[in-house]
Amino acid sequence: MKNVVIIGGGLGGLFTGALLSKNGYKVTVLEKNRIIGGGLQCFRRKGVEFETGMHILGGFQEGGNVGKICHYLGILDKLSIMNTDPAVMDMITSLPSKRVYSIPQGRERFTGYFSALFPNEAAGIKNYVNDIYALADEVDLFYLREQKSSILSLSEKFLMPADELIASHIDNSELRDILAYMAPMYAGIKGHTPAYIHALINVLYIDGASMFVGGSRQLADLLAGVIENGGGEVLSGSKVGKILVEERAVKGVVTEDGREFAGADWYISAIHPALMVDMIEGKAFTKSYRTRLKELPNSYSTFTVYVKFKEESFPFMNHPSYLKDDNSSMWNLQQFDDAWPRGFMYITSPVKNQGPYAEKMTINCVMDFSVVERWKDTVTGRRGADYEGFKERCKERVLAKMERLYPNFRNMIDYCFTSSPLTIRDYYGSVNGALYGYLKDCNNITACQVPIYTKVSNLLLTGQNNNLHGICGVPLTAIDTAEVIVGKNMIVKAINESVMR
Repeated sequence: MKNVVIIGGGLGGLFTGALLSKNGYKVTVLEKNRIIGGGLQCFRRKGVEFETGMHILGGFQEGGNVGKICHYLGILDKLSIMNTDPAVMDMITSLPSKRVYSIPQGRERFTGYFSALFPNEAAGIKNYVNDIYALADEVDLFYLREQKSSILSLSEKFLMPADELIASHIDNSELRDILAYMAPMYAGIKGHTPAYIHALINVLYIDGASMFVGGSRQLADLLAGVIENGGGEVLSGSKVGKILVEERAVKGVVTEDGREFAGADWYISAIHPALMVDMIEGKAFTKSYRTRLKELPNSYSTFTVYVKFKEESFPFMNHPSYLKDDNSSMWNLQQFDDAWPRGFMYITSPVKNQGPYAEKMTINCVMDFSVVERWKDTVTGRRGADYEGFKERCKERVLAKMERLYPNFRNMIDYCFTSSPLTIRDYYGSVNGALYGYLKDCNNITACQVPIYTKVSNLLLTGQNNNLHGICGVPLTAIDTAEVIVGKNMIVKAINESVMR
């Protein structure tokens, strides 16, 4: 049995490890944190469990790509998942127009809904939806097809800015912004985000969204179980300090507490590439490669308010909700000034035996790391009074806007607390607290697409920094990485065959 060592036990490391275990490899996953999962981590505060990152799921409804992957791994029926309301998959409140948009699931209903609200834009809406589905169809792996296409065969619109794609079909400024409402799901920035990223995320959720019931950690535990059942192990509290390279091959890795994992056939880094290169001494990588990985811009982060409600005070909403403060705000959410937050997403995560009232809410507000950079050298719990004051002021801004949506909102709160980009950085191991790894920039697409292969012969990369991000993108990238070892299209074939059985 061939051995694989994976650095990082987040979503990318666990999915890659599970796929390799399924194919007969003995996998060892080394995770620095006490709790595995990365963005799948949950935490408890005063007896209530809160999500850290995985709030909404795409690809799990019937025929969905992530659901098929989980079926292949034998864990789909063990997950506790609730589909969002098909009649209202998302709700957006626009403060400028004082309008509430209740957006339905499904391509035809999505198109018809907006066409009814904006009849003068009906033709453009239809063409826009056709475009995003056509762009998604260009990505073979998104539909778990055998990969044949190359960058040279992609359409002209594939790499155009997403905001320009929308504007090419839509004249109404309100509607343009509404159609960009999922920008926080992919760190959308005007003039930079490629149209295909916008298309993939939107198609993923238009086709049907879901939520974990009782927390996302269940997925991390199940993936770890696949690895362990295959004879491997997932070791938490095992931070890798060095990657030992000789003659362009990894000979082993050493944890900070002195344990060495040597002699594996393959090593896979599932952490941020800029952190990975710091673990390798010598000339394994060129100076230009190291510089590139360290200087590539990262996506923005988030300031989060976690709310525990008083009993039977706030209704459970079986869908994400968004606030939009002004036109074009969706492309400028990262701007931090007196108007922050210009918009945000909030969600009431379901619990076991969910009733009509919500137990908790998570409010996610985009924030760039530069806003908290003055405290970058501090550690959790010891950042000082200035930092705590900053968080309190930000929290009050967020709650003030929630009060505009739900009068008396503060009186519904039992307690609440906050996290910042520093929290994401420290617990996820994400450079600058980036939610989605490197920023995907259509103006420099080759630079921000970090290959899975490295110049070290048996060292591969996986995770959101290499391709797509999130609950859909990372498992698909895991397939790409695992197929380097198993064989091109072998896992995709096996997934599709397992579904047909």
